[in-house]
Amino acid sequence: MLTRRSTRVTAGVVAIVLLAAACSSSKSSSKKTTTTPPSTASGSTTTPIARGKPNIVFVLADDLDLREISYLPSVRRLVAAQGMTLDNYFVSNSLCCPSRTTMLRGEYAHDTGVEANSGASGGFNAAFQHGDTAETIGNWMQSAGYATALFGKFLNGYPGKAGRTYEPTGWTDWGGAPDSPQAYAEYNYDVIRNGKRIHYGKKNTDYGTTVYTGYAKNFIQTEVQKQQSFFMYLAYFAPHQPATPAPRDLKKFPTAIAPRIPSYNVASNPDEPAWLRKVPKMSPTLIGEVDALYRRRIRSLQAVDRDVTQIYNELKGDGQLDNTYFIFTSDNGFHLGEHRLPAGKRTPYEDDIHVPFFIRGPGITPGSHSNAMAGNVDLAETFGAIGGAKLPSIEEGRSLLGVFHGDDASDTRKAYLLEHWPEPGASDDDVNPATNGVLAAAEPADIPQYYGVRTGKLTYVEYDTGDRELYDIATDPYELHNLAPHASKATLDEWHRYLVPLETCHGEQCVVDDAKPPPTATH
Repeated sequence: MLTRRSTRVTAGVVAIVLLAAACSSSKSSSKKTTTTPPSTASGSTTTPIARGKPNIVFVLADDLDLREISYLPSVRRLVAAQGMTLDNYFVSNSLCCPSRTTMLRGEYAHDTGVEANSGASGGFNAAFQHGDTAETIGNWMQSAGYATALFGKFLNGYPGKAGRTYEPTGWTDWGGAPDSPQAYAEYNYDVIRNGKRIHYGKKNTDYGTTVYTGYAKNFIQTEVQKQQSFFMYLAYFAPHQPATPAPRDLKKFPTAIAPRIPSYNVASNPDEPAWLRKVPKMSPTLIGEVDALYRRRIRSLQAVDRDVTQIYNELKGDGQLDNTYFIFTSDNGFHLGEHRLPAGKRTPYEDDIHVPFFIRGPGITPGSHSNAMAGNVDLAETFGAIGGAKLPSIEEGRSLLGVFHGDDASDTRKAYLLEHWPEPGASDDDVNPATNGVLAAAEPADIPQYYGVRTGKLTYVEYDTGDRELYDIATDPYELHNLAPHASKATLDEWHRYLVPLETCHGEQCVVDDAKPPPTATH
């Protein structure tokens, strides 16, 4: 039985009267910290202006399934076709807040302390308590002289205990939306905008995706006029549930249904882990609800696709396109009926951990692909490498810049860590009973804690219940045949020994551990 829990920093509860000090404090002394020069405010920095360095535009979708890329033709044409696709890009914890914190910090969830979307070990409050919001890639890029911006979704539960208008340091321009059902619904939401809380209502121009894109275009124009290199993080809420389309897209794709791939609503079998065996096949009513959600999702993506074109055209019109790394990816994947699971994430299966990643930019061969094993823990290190930022030694990923430029020697990872912790008292955040009671009742309330690894061809998972999974992705891409119950003790012991160091790795040791050749045995 798997009983280990990873070691992570714990901090005391931050008192409200100390919030201002906590906002600017460094991580606890048990973590290595950066030597970022002090900022005088979230929108200012003492670092000299960077001129001539490459810009970075990072566009993040929310819960985007790998197969839904077919409904983003402009993203494929303007970013993927003019750049590189990472065919083996994964997220370590397939849940919004842990994944986003990992992106901002370059640490796995077992070190950020953000294990879920809410609760004592989840959401913005956990990130704030552990100091994760005080030192991020925003601070490090500012230290390298960049103008920095974040628009749209930040962390689940933001601004939480930090106050109504809290903005983390490290961002020259800030437009983060406080977490609320209205923000996900794209109307009647607030935005904390450079120290002020602004309300957006029901007009077509208030549609969330449109507003965040407007912020992004203005930021680019402003920094180009200053001849200032910039790093921009643009985080859309689409296609997260309730997946509200823009008005012009409400009736598109009327006959679309969730893909009926081999794992869709597949019958249970004795080799599945116990938690999954309890999930019944979807009823016709439930199938109809899943298909309706799918149509809303792909409709909501149409505004994202158009607005990526707007950002692209803004960069081109300002003469910045050829000097900009433009990235499009997602915080996690999403299942829609696969393995009988109606709508959500959190599993170690391909539908949830394997996400799209496209990048175009200087020196990247148009239409190229890479099989490098990469993931969200690599983003901070990669951004830092592009901008010449000095990052702290906490980094647990590796720069992908060499991969982007075709340097095979830089592709050293052999496996990617997977991890998940239950979120007591909370169902999947994508299945809101207020918006879809049928889906909320059908999705498992929780999934047991697990650790696992995804290699180039195999996935191995250990649950704290004692269940194990082992899939040969090369021959069984839909993960229908769990090989673990039929594997020898020697094979399972070998996989266990490989996984254990990664579960609690810290800093550079993670890079050492995941570069070791993984087992290949399945019997």
